[in-house]
Amino acid sequence: MKVKMILPALTEAKSPFWRPIKYSLFPPLGLATLASFLSPDDDIDLVDDHVETVRTDDRPDLVVIQVYITNAYRAYRLADHYRAKGCHVALGGLHVTSLPDEAAVHADTIFIGPGEQTFPQFLADLRAGRAEPRYTSTAGRTIHGLPPIRRDLIKRNRYLVPNSIVVTRGCPQHCDFCYKDAFFAGGRSFYAQRVDEALAEIERLPGRHLYFLDDHLLGDRRFAEGLFDGMRGMGRLFQGAATVDSVLRGDLIERAAEAGLRSLFVGFETFSPANLAASNKKQNLARDYAAVARRLSDLGIMINGSFVFGMDDDGEDVFDRTVDWAVRHGITTATFHIQTPYPGTRLYQQMSAQARIISHDWNRYDTRHVVYRPAKLSPETLKAGYDRAYRDFYGWANIARGALSHDSAKHQAKHFFYAAGWKKFEPLWDLVIKARRLGVMTPMLEAVLSRVTRQHGPSGQKPIGTPVSGLAAASSASRSTSSSASLTGA
Repeated sequence: MKVKMILPALTEAKSPFWRPIKYSLFPPLGLATLASFLSPDDDIDLVDDHVETVRTDDRPDLVVIQVYITNAYRAYRLADHYRAKGCHVALGGLHVTSLPDEAAVHADTIFIGPGEQTFPQFLADLRAGRAEPRYTSTAGRTIHGLPPIRRDLIKRNRYLVPNSIVVTRGCPQHCDFCYKDAFFAGGRSFYAQRVDEALAEIERLPGRHLYFLDDHLLGDRRFAEGLFDGMRGMGRLFQGAATVDSVLRGDLIERAAEAGLRSLFVGFETFSPANLAASNKKQNLARDYAAVARRLSDLGIMINGSFVFGMDDDGEDVFDRTVDWAVRHGITTATFHIQTPYPGTRLYQQMSAQARIISHDWNRYDTRHVVYRPAKLSPETLKAGYDRAYRDFYGWANIARGALSHDSAKHQAKHFFYAAGWKKFEPLWDLVIKARRLGVMTPMLEAVLSRVTRQHGPSGQKPIGTPVSGLAAASSASRSTSSSASLTGA
C-alpha cells in the first residue's frame, strides 16, 4: 500500500521571502508514530509542509493528514484534492476532534481523540475494504508497548531540534482555555510510557541534546523520578515544560537538573488571581512566581516563560507590568499570547454564550490576533500591547538587564546570547534554513547550553554535577505542530 502522511503548513511558513525559525524546530512525531503501525512492505512518504514542498501529482492509496486549527484550511484543500483522485483520505488532530462535522466533509475517515488506540483498527478495516467514517478514542488508552517511532522517515537535517521526544500524553491540569482538554475527553487525560521504554527511545537518538515536547514532563512524579534516575550518566542535555507548582514542590526539579535539564517552559500565564480562578488554572493560585524563577536560576536552568494577555481582569497596564517582571526575574525567553478561545474549550463555550467571538477565521486563531471582545480592553489596544510586549522584552536594553539579574557571569552570558540569538538574528536563521545548514549552528548552540553550576542553592545544598555542554533548542511552544505522538496538533 502506498501511504502519504502530511503535516500541512501555515501560510507564512511557505513564504518565499521569510522563513521564521519556529517553523523548522521539530519534526512531526505524531505522524511518525502512526507510521510505526504500518506494514514494513508499505511505501510511506512522510511530508512536513513547513520544511519541504508537498507534491500533489501522485496518487497514493491512503493519505493521512494532521489538522490543527491554523492549518485547517490548507489541510482541507489537500484532502479535497486527493479525494478527487480517488485516494482514501483520513484526517485527525486537535481541530478534527474539536469540530468533527466540519472535518468530516473533507475526509473519508476522521479520528476523534488520540490516534494510537484507533489507528491499528482503522488499518485492519481499510485493508479489508470496510473502513469506518469515524474512529473515536475512549477508555483504555495506553502508550505502553508502542512500536518504535519511524524516525527513519524524518528528514533530520531540516530541523533545528530533530531529537524531539514525547513520553507522556495530555496533562493532569484542566485549564478552561486549553485546546487539548477536549482532545482527551472520554478517557484518560494524562498517562505516561513505561520508564524502560522511554529510556530505550532516548538511547535510539544520536547526539546529546533532547527536547521533550510533553505538556507537563513533571506531571507524573513516579514516572519522572524513574526517567531522570535512568538518564543520569547518559550525558544528555534536555529541555522541556512543567507547571509552576511542580517546580516548587519537592526535589523533582533538582533531579531533572542532575539528569541534564537546561531550560524549561513554564506557564506563568497571568499574575491576576481573578484570571487564574476564572480560567480554572488552580495550580498557579497562591504560588510564588519569583520563587520559581529563583529556584530555576539557582540550578542554572534557563526559563521560557509563557504569558497570556486579554483575560477578563487585564487592564491597559498588564503589558508593561508583565514585561518588567519577566526582565527583573531573569526570564530568558518569553512567549506572549493573546488569549484565544479555541473551539472545544470551555472558554470558547463561555464566549460563544456571551456573543463575544468576533471571528471564526481559523487562520487568525494563532494567539497573535484578537478574535473576541476583551472585557477591559479594546481589540486594538490588546493587539498593540501584545506587539509592544514582544518589542520591549526583546529590546537590547532589556536583554542585557535580564542577563544581569543572574549571579554568575556564565549564566549572564548564556542568558544574553540565548535571548539575542533567538530574536535578534532572524535574517541569519532565514539564510541558514534556506541553505539547509541548520547543523552548522550546533557548536554555537552547544556553548550556550553549557552547564551553569550553582554556588548557593536553596537550603544550603551543594552544587549538582559538573559543567557539560550540548546542542540547544529554541523556545518551546514557538511552533504549534505536534506535541503529542498521535494525530494531534495545536
